[in-house]
Amino acid sequence: MKRVWTYIFLIVGGIIFAYPFLWMISASFKPEIEIGTIGLWSSDFSLRSYQAVMQKIPIWRALLNSLFVSGCVTLSVIVFGSIVGYALSRLRFFGRDFILGVILFTMVIPFQITLIPMYILMVKFGWVDSYAALIVPGMIGAFGILLFRQFFLDIPQDLVDAARIDGCNDLRILFGIFYPLSKPVIITVGIIAFMGSWNDVLWPLIVIRIRDLMTMPQMVTLFAVGGQAEAQLGAELAAATLLAVPIILVYAFFQRYFIESMATTGLKN
Repeated sequence: MKRVWTYIFLIVGGIIFAYPFLWMISASFKPEIEIGTIGLWSSDFSLRSYQAVMQKIPIWRALLNSLFVSGCVTLSVIVFGSIVGYALSRLRFFGRDFILGVILFTMVIPFQITLIPMYILMVKFGWVDSYAALIVPGMIGAFGILLFRQFFLDIPQDLVDAARIDGCNDLRILFGIFYPLSKPVIITVGIIAFMGSWNDVLWPLIVIRIRDLMTMPQMVTLFAVGGQAEAQLGAELAAATLLAVPIILVYAFFQRYFIESMATTGLKN
């Protein structure tokens, strides 16, 4: 009986949390006059709102830009984060603990504090209005380093010792031994990095002014608040739905690995 009530509670809670997203998707197909209703059903579902979005803004070019930028950021965060995490977990060198402390300290610094210095660097390098301004600042993250370090600490040292006896160097140990064992943490870091890069709006608004280089969140933001939507709520919801769908699909596909990694990375310690 306790399990029955638990499942009822979980089902009700799931419906409460999922309903706003379901309403957003449903409203994006409704006529403008019916969007204010609470229900999900309409007798006149259509793609008018999506057609309006595609006619007014280059949403597909923005989607490709976001996929390219987020993919490059995610790949670099995994590679560089794993290398630093391996060094901090397995190598012994002077200042290792200090470097770890500095990395942890950067996690409490708000991004807005580094916004102006980072923009000045982009101007000095001549990277404004380029993909480099969107990709390079996010190529490594402190949280990814921490996750990799904690996960690598749980891998038995005997594997490392055996690999060194066989003549493997550190990079071979990392990519040949640790990576096959680290699928959950790799996917977790990838999801976090992808979501962070995909949802970033403030930084692209600052460094990108060319329409063809704009990311999807930036394009949707300008579409919704810049007047291009012409106060059509259906078009705004359609743009928001197109923005949210990739993230929902990525998380839904990899959620098992995400939960497994959070349970095994040692953060509970």
